[in-house]
Amino acid sequence: MNAPSERTWKTVESGPHTLEGALHPVVVKNYGKWKYHKLIKPGVMVHYGHSGDALYTVRAGTPRQNTVDLVRQICDLADQYADGFMRFTIRNSVEFMFAEESRIDPLIKDLEEIGLPVGGIANCVAPIAHTQGWLHCDIPATDASGVAKGIMDNLYAEFKTLEMPNKVRLSTSCCSINCGGQADVAIVVKHTRPPRIDHAKLSTLCELPKAVARCPVAAIRPTIVNNKRSLMVDEEKCIVCGACFGACPSMEINHPEHSQFAIWVGRKKQ
Repeated sequence: MNAPSERTWKTVESGPHTLEGALHPVVVKNYGKWKYHKLIKPGVMVHYGHSGDALYTVRAGTPRQNTVDLVRQICDLADQYADGFMRFTIRNSVEFMFAEESRIDPLIKDLEEIGLPVGGIANCVAPIAHTQGWLHCDIPATDASGVAKGIMDNLYAEFKTLEMPNKVRLSTSCCSINCGGQADVAIVVKHTRPPRIDHAKLSTLCELPKAVARCPVAAIRPTIVNNKRSLMVDEEKCIVCGACFGACPSMEINHPEHSQFAIWVGRKKQ
């Protein structure tokens, strides 16, 4: 065996950049050393550091499924007002941070002009969180992003003002699996019928173990129908989520004539 040759290359990590590289310089300077913060007006707050620095934050709601053109407009505003720094929150608001108080009102004006309302901080309705819907998911009963748009259009004023007794977080889901996360109030649009099984085609179109494993409540089991391997659904356990249809097209969750949707609304217990 030949001796290993001397290494002449350097490993370059391809993972995400460090957190510090995405933070505003005032945040880096005062990281973990903030004295207090306060709300100035809806969607605007200020943090004060022990160093005496002040950092102003303006938060605006976005459509979540943003176009390239909108992202470029947001980046242009970040360059103009926030020294090139901005960030998206977990509920898809966008935040701009800067050290000059005089930038607040001009930034709010420019955000409103491109259709992004300023708000979402403190006792208001936060931007709604929702599941992937038709954009990414293969099982939804409806498009959750459309439901979210309809709801937030009706709660526009509650996002921009401070009239709620506390922060209110909403979520909507397009099936009963509810991958959109938890909230104070959840709105779930779901199927109402168990899947219809095409036993004649199932064994030739579907991987049976994959379809069985896809069910979140173990309601699908192997069976034999007309001397062919197939599947059965325990309708008492089935939560009509439609997950099986994503793994097996022969388990159709929708019906061309009789399909209906149910809308469930629930909240946290007090």
